[in-house]
Amino acid sequence: MTCAELANVSVSALIVLCAAVFVVTYHRKAAWRASPVGWYLMTFAGAIGGLGLYTVAITITGTDGAAASALRLVRTALLLVVAVLLIQATRMVLRVQRRKEESDADSPSPPAPPAA
Repeated sequence: MTCAELANVSVSALIVLCAAVFVVTYHRKAAWRASPVGWYLMTFAGAIGGLGLYTVAITITGTDGAAASALRLVRTALLLVVAVLLIQATRMVLRVQRRKEESDADSPSPPAPPAA
C-alpha cells in the first residue's frame, strides 16, 4: 500500500469512527426524530460514514469483479443520498429565511431617532 493509499484509508476510517460516535451520541442524547433537522443530521452522518466505510472496504479487500461492482453500487447510492440531503438543506435554509423575511415585514419599524 502506498503512502497516499494509507493516508486515504486512515482518514476514511477516522470518518467512519467520527460518524459512528456522532450517530450514537445524538441518538442517545437528542430527540432527533422530532425535527427535520434531526433527521437530516442523522442521515447525513450515516451517509458520510458509509462513504468512509466504502473506501476502507474497497482498499483493504482489494476487491475485483462482482464484489467491487456491488460496493460501487452502494457508493453510488450513498452519493445520491448526499445529493438529496444537500437539496433538503437548501430548502430548509430558504424556508427559514422566507419566514424571517415575512416576520420582519410584519413587525413595526423602530422609531426614527430624534432630529438634532
